[in-house]
Amino acid sequence: MSEPGAGGRRIAVAASRFNELVVRKLVDGALDCLRAQGVREDDLELVWVPGAFELPFVARRLAGTREFDAVVCLGAVIRGETAHFDHVAHQAATGIRRAAEDTGVPVIFGVLTTDTLEQALDRAGGAHGNKGWDAAMAALEMASLAKRWNGDLQ
Repeated sequence: MSEPGAGGRRIAVAASRFNELVVRKLVDGALDCLRAQGVREDDLELVWVPGAFELPFVARRLAGTREFDAVVCLGAVIRGETAHFDHVAHQAATGIRRAAEDTGVPVIFGVLTTDTLEQALDRAGGAHGNKGWDAAMAALEMASLAKRWNGDLQ
């Protein structure tokens, strides 16, 4: 694994307000990780959006500024009684991937897609750790790789 090397890195975190009970814990985990790895407060940008469906738009805009070494997208899509879950989860994943491809900036998919609120909470600081922390570590590692290859991973 590549060393993250967070000193001097600028990281944006885009977070969904929908299911904020869960997402707030993911955000706390991500920010705790970034600070623990040496990212300065002035080098962090937190942007809240209405829901996971809106994450790709803001991720693309943040990455497109070239002001950030990586963008971490955090959200929680919890299955309900309708097909809404499938559409939101798919579009969020596709759009976040596309934001990274289109800009060449690492954009990390830290969106939980679970069947229940309990499963989401377990992954937001509960029994299964904090996936916000994990997404932030992935962002630092990918930023290091992108820098090593001058931002060109192809």
